[in-house]
Amino acid sequence: MQCGLKEAIHRQRPRWTYQRKLDGHAEAHLVALACAVTPTGRRLWSLRMLAAKLVEAELVDQVSPETVRTVLKKTASSPG
Repeated sequence: MQCGLKEAIHRQRPRWTYQRKLDGHAEAHLVALACAVTPTGRRLWSLRMLAAKLVEAELVDQVSPETVRTVLKKTASSPG
């Protein structure tokens, strides 16, 4: 599909929207969990372990490790 200069300059926004998987309460719980003591035998939390803990705590029915990564990336917290 070829578009002209006018279409390139005045581009419309996409019509789809994404519903957030984690609300503020779940995000706060995730950050607190990531800064907490790690499970026995582990030095660091993995994104999969954090996602599993959110599901285990029944804050969400399912969440991907990528969602966990993006939420933690936008926070200014540091576990160390």
